[in-house]
Amino acid sequence: MQLRLRFAAGLMAAVAVLAAPAARAFCGFYVGKADSSLFNEASQVVLVRDGERTVVTMSNDYKGPLTEFALVVPVPVVLQRGQIHVGERKYIERLDAYSAPRLVEYFDENPCQPKRLYKSMRSAAPAGAARDDEAPRRRSHGVKVEAEYAIGEYDILILSAEQSDGLELWLRENGYRIPEKASQALRPYIQQDMKFFVAKVNLKRQKATGFNYLRPLQMAYESEKFMLPIRLGMANARGPQDLVIYAMTRGGRVESSNYRTVKVPSNMDLPVFVKGEFSSVYPALFERAHQEEGRRAIFTEYVWDMGWCDPCAADPLSAEELRALGVFWLDEQSQPQGRRSRRLPMGGGASPVVLTRMHVRYDGEHFPEDLVFQVTNDRQNFQSRYVLRHAWKGEAKCEAGKQYFTALEERHRTEAETLAKLTGWELDTIHQKMGDDAPSKGKGKAKKDEVWYEKLWK
Repeated sequence: MQLRLRFAAGLMAAVAVLAAPAARAFCGFYVGKADSSLFNEASQVVLVRDGERTVVTMSNDYKGPLTEFALVVPVPVVLQRGQIHVGERKYIERLDAYSAPRLVEYFDENPCQPKRLYKSMRSAAPAGAARDDEAPRRRSHGVKVEAEYAIGEYDILILSAEQSDGLELWLRENGYRIPEKASQALRPYIQQDMKFFVAKVNLKRQKATGFNYLRPLQMAYESEKFMLPIRLGMANARGPQDLVIYAMTRGGRVESSNYRTVKVPSNMDLPVFVKGEFSSVYPALFERAHQEEGRRAIFTEYVWDMGWCDPCAADPLSAEELRALGVFWLDEQSQPQGRRSRRLPMGGGASPVVLTRMHVRYDGEHFPEDLVFQVTNDRQNFQSRYVLRHAWKGEAKCEAGKQYFTALEERHRTEAETLAKLTGWELDTIHQKMGDDAPSKGKGKAKKDEVWYEKLWK
């Protein structure tokens, strides 16, 4: 039984604040009529899951002009027109900003006159009608057009196929250039009797929208399968690709059931210069963790009850924004008005929405299977959060002040060593960036042991 949902506007941008600048991929592949190469280098997907109901919102970025092309994505069922929607990228930007890795700043008080100051810092992140009559059943090479729609700037086909080479031939004969690995990549999905969602851009209607980018697509369906078909996205990839997944459920945290899911290193004190360089620090941190996990893990970057945040990298999403992303179970009357509140009491104290942000960097060698997910009962909060502690810069002539400055030297040393371990950067480079906060040269345990040894024999 297919799920028919009334969509609100929804969807996202391929701008991942603080994400690594590596090539990114999508859940399908591009087939283009133009000679220019098309590369999809950034991908974000929103998954809304409740029971067997799934709403998928896809956003992407690619290299190349807006020439005519089509996006091919495997789907488990034949989608009806009411299950497909063209959304707005602003909602994904909001979701990304809310869940992005964040910095928190603390300012040390005068140790002689204790007074704590706290500051949390935000991270540097015309529609055609469906045919009422049955669509023509065009058959060619074992390919059948199950449905076709004109939605926004997209002409959409739902295809089924008996053989992967037949589908490849059908696409070629209809004027599309196919990635070399397409037939091989299509075969497993045809064996699973999956359908193929083909979204072709209508250039005339796209121009009429006034947008200079492709708007995201949103699909809703019912299926036992809770998965993302990443293998097909490797057909026109140029190396490892990044995918950020925002999964929302009313139960709890989402994790992969066929790959190891781990939390990204978090809640560590780092040198304060990181504030101005977090856009390079976090990618290095992620790559280091990716290597240490053998390049086979999915990283959890955020898990939180969507009713609040602490600290907030951006305000929680409003009920309207959540519905736009496909959260279909919200009670209208239980939602607060506006979007500026840091806590959204959605009834009973807790929100009926738990967000899990996952980040995966994958390639064919280390991720030979599609991503399969499961919803857990775990609602324990987690965030990729890094602490900056600003030292007291004034005078402190009391005994507590002397102890403070003695401890400060070791604290700065530990912060530098932590950053080196997380990123793989050289300690000397980190010390240079720390400026006046750099630990004094010649101090440290080895030097202290040497001084003690000399005093002992003198």
